[in-house]
Amino acid sequence: MTDNEYMDLALCQARLAADAGEVPVGAVAVLDGKVVAAAYNSCETDGQACAHAEMKVIREASEKLGRWRLQDLTVYVTMEPCPMCAGAMMLSRVGRIVYGVKNAQAGACGSVLDLRAYPLPASYEATGGVREKECLALLQEFFKKRRNTDNSDKK
Repeated sequence: MTDNEYMDLALCQARLAADAGEVPVGAVAVLDGKVVAAAYNSCETDGQACAHAEMKVIREASEKLGRWRLQDLTVYVTMEPCPMCAGAMMLSRVGRIVYGVKNAQAGACGSVLDLRAYPLPASYEATGGVREKECLALLQEFFKKRRNTDNSDKK
């Protein structure tokens, strides 16, 4: 499969997040051409700020593989990881991160900051802009609906 095809799987996860009322970010972790973990944001559902899709796929992949060093893993995520998620993937030794849309507020793979620029013990390869338009459209649609709902509640 290609980066575009794996990002399609991450987009499916993001749609599940939107259906659950969560910010539509989805992620999949791939090892040797096989998806080993898939997740979506569930901060509201779980009541936890750390319930980002990336954090969840790292945890699930580690549990399934029986190890915390994930240097041979590629994580596909619909939005550029925040510092928490990029840091967790760096500490987990994830080899590659592929993301869809840039995160203009908290992107840590080059948009707002780039954790790879710091003298940390590990790094990762990052590829952005994969299926960017679709990832952006999903986020825009979600927040448009949320704004419309919030405005109708005030009437």
